[in-house]
Amino acid sequence: MWDVRLVLALAFVAALAVAALLFYLGWGALGVHKVKQEKTIDASTLFDLVKLAFGVVAGAGALVALIVAYRRQRIDEDGALREHTRLHTERFTTAVSQLGDDSPAVKLGGVHALAGLADDAPTLELRQTCIDVLCAFLRLPYTAEPDLPPDDETARHDYLALREVRHTVIRLIRDHLRLPDDEPRSWRGIDLDFTGVVFDGGDFTRSVFKNSRVIFTDATFLSGRVGFQSVECENCIVDFDRARFRGAEVEFSHLRLGYDAWMSFEAAVFSDGVASFRGAHVSETAKLSLNSASCNGGFVFFPSVVIDGGLDLRNIRVSNSQVHFDGAHFKGDLRCEGATFGSANGPHTVVSFDETVFEGCFADLSAYCGPGVVQWQDCLYSGGLISFENASGEPPAGLITPGEPLPEELVVPPAWQASTS
Repeated sequence: MWDVRLVLALAFVAALAVAALLFYLGWGALGVHKVKQEKTIDASTLFDLVKLAFGVVAGAGALVALIVAYRRQRIDEDGALREHTRLHTERFTTAVSQLGDDSPAVKLGGVHALAGLADDAPTLELRQTCIDVLCAFLRLPYTAEPDLPPDDETARHDYLALREVRHTVIRLIRDHLRLPDDEPRSWRGIDLDFTGVVFDGGDFTRSVFKNSRVIFTDATFLSGRVGFQSVECENCIVDFDRARFRGAEVEFSHLRLGYDAWMSFEAAVFSDGVASFRGAHVSETAKLSLNSASCNGGFVFFPSVVIDGGLDLRNIRVSNSQVHFDGAHFKGDLRCEGATFGSANGPHTVVSFDETVFEGCFADLSAYCGPGVVQWQDCLYSGGLISFENASGEPPAGLITPGEPLPEELVVPPAWQASTS
């Protein structure tokens, strides 16, 4: 859409350059060395020259017409986009008004209207805006069932109605994330912001987070069942930093962290309920982090996980909880520097690595192991290095067999080995 005179000049120069290049290539391909000169030409040759001149003029006119037609098409497309955007904005305003209505039924209509608007959005920016509003609705202040006034039927009725609207938002997001990349209504590649959201249920099962950032920072999983089963992550960041798991059953079973995926639970608090990562798989270029997380009264399960990339448990604190890695398969790094598993006088805690396979991995287990806390029965080693060299506390049960040499992959403090000899 530059100045038309400049565009025409550039177009003619480009056309002449292409014609000259083709002539040069043809000249070389035919092996021509010089042109035969004629002092006189006949009528047939003159007529051919006239036809050539008219052809050049016609080509120039066609080039001008093509440029003008292209510019007109661009102007028409821009006008259509402006009109589409104007209609989208009008519908968006109406849908947001519905979402802010006091009636739950009207709110539901607004939710579906916004989802439809996201599907029909003329640009990715407008689609992102619609989805941002749906996420912002979930971030609004919300009183979940455990915090309702006792014996207040009106409050409970309002809670149930609003919960239905919120779960509908989650379901619509999940359904769009399940659609394949080439589906026009797919929301893959769109950022999702659930910062501070209170979850009392909801299902993200089989969602695909791809080429995006999904934020659950400071979210609270308060009650009910929240499903992340078989979620696939690729080239994305999924952030659960400082999330609080206070009573919900949160299922991450069969989670797949694929190429360049990062899932972080740094400083998350597991104070009640269950978080299960059964059968999860972390690929070679992916990482799962629970750095500085706290488990105090909750149950966190990692049975049969496969870690090809990395698992970060540095500075994790486990007390009055059960954390199980039974049957896990580690091929990538396991980092536990500064971790605290139980305490000398605290309530009963279990951290179990029974029947875990360490295959060519590096595991730094420089952690404090409370009395009778860490279980290490029937583990298998195949290359790599599993180091408790800087660990403290008591040796895990089953780690050292009295009277038998340590596997060459295993390094323990001399005091531990002496205490079991």
